[in-house]
Amino acid sequence: MDRNSGLSNRIQIDLPDELFGHLMRVAQAMGISNPEEAATIGLAEWVSRRKSELDDRDPNEKYVVNEALDELLEKKK
Repeated sequence: MDRNSGLSNRIQIDLPDELFGHLMRVAQAMGISNPEEAATIGLAEWVSRRKSELDDRDPNEKYVVNEALDELLEKKK
């Protein structure tokens, strides 16, 4: 699936209060200024872990997800 398929790269979700509270506490502890950035970093890490699990199943399907995570972490500095 790629961006040429007409899909938007924007996702809007409503988090349960408890999850949002945890997200904010972790973001503040890590020096991340807003919940959107923290959620984006968290999603990038989740995708990276899941992709690694899939890669372990089929090494022919490997691709680099960590590049996006590295870019996000660089912006934070």
